[in-house]
Amino acid sequence: MKNRYLVFRLQPGADLYLGIIENCVKAQLKAGCIVSAVGCLKKVVFRKSDGNSIYKESNEFEVTSLSGTISEDGVHLHIQLCDNELRSIGGHLKAGCIVNTTMEIVIRNLESEYILTREYDQGTGYNELEVTKK
Repeated sequence: MKNRYLVFRLQPGADLYLGIIENCVKAQLKAGCIVSAVGCLKKVVFRKSDGNSIYKESNEFEVTSLSGTISEDGVHLHIQLCDNELRSIGGHLKAGCIVNTTMEIVIRNLESEYILTREYDQGTGYNELEVTKK
């Protein structure tokens, strides 16, 4: 990808997680980070901080934060949400988060400066980010 930013909008009914991956693959983005995400969801699925439990809820949620890194080997994204009662919840973004009305995403292309890969880390049990400066 030659542009410094990837900017796109996901339509109602789109899967947030899969939509990010699909747009990155289409743009051939190899290394990036989320800069901005503005929109709302009607269904959420994320992994809790215990590393195992999955949380699911259907409700109206405003996205208050989405952050993370993108590599050819995968993504690592965390989401923070607010419901109509101003209750805040969040966790590790998973497939199944469904856009309600819109989702505007801005991703910064880091390819000119870094190579991002993911390697299995025996200490954490996850594929963790490996950063190589170009």
